Amino acid sequence: MDFFSILSEDRIKKAYKDGEFDNLPGYGKPLPFDDLSSVPENLRMAYRIMKNAGFTDEENQMKKEMLTIEDLIKQCEDQEEKKVLHKKLNEKMIRFNSMMSKRRQNTNSSLFKNYEEKINNKLF
Repeated sequence: MDFFSILSEDRIKKAYKDGEFDNLPGYGKPLPFDDLSSVPENLRMAYRIMKNAGFTDEENQMKKEMLTIEDLIKQCEDQEEKKVLHKKLNEKMIRFNSMMSKRRQNTNSSLFKNYEEKINNKLF
């Protein structure tokens, strides 16, 4: 064990002896059941860590949808349909940025997308 592991273990033991954990919410009760049966067993720990860190399925789904719309825009030849797709993409980005700001995470994705769009317009 390294020095920091020993130090943290000592502090946890001291706090436990001093009763600092006695008034925690849920003390003495079983942990809530976390159904991860749909996640492969070798990915469950990583999934749980990401979930505890604030990454959600909704966020990943939103990113996938935005990437799909971007791919559709690249393949689309009809200008009217491109406008509709750009509108959908902007709506998704607004929702994504709103979701991230609720978690107090800064995103500048819309700035980068606008910049990328301007560069593409100049190139093509």
